[in-house]
Amino acid sequence: MVSPDLLAILVCPYCKSKLALYKDAWLICQNPECHRKYPIRQDIPVMLIEEGDKYREVLEGQLPIPP
Repeated sequence: MVSPDLLAILVCPYCKSKLALYKDAWLICQNPECHRKYPIRQDIPVMLIEEGDKYREVLEGQLPIPP
């Protein structure tokens, strides 16, 4: 689980917008033009732009649970 303190300082590495925690498994960029989604694996956010690009077009309800 991502701590609230960490969540408060994390931003999207692509556009620098705020992120929202989704099901304790994803961080989703709140910028509607960006909307990249970053998985959280073993309680560690994977904040690579390439990783966020993979899930950009996937709807939130269809996101897989990261391993």
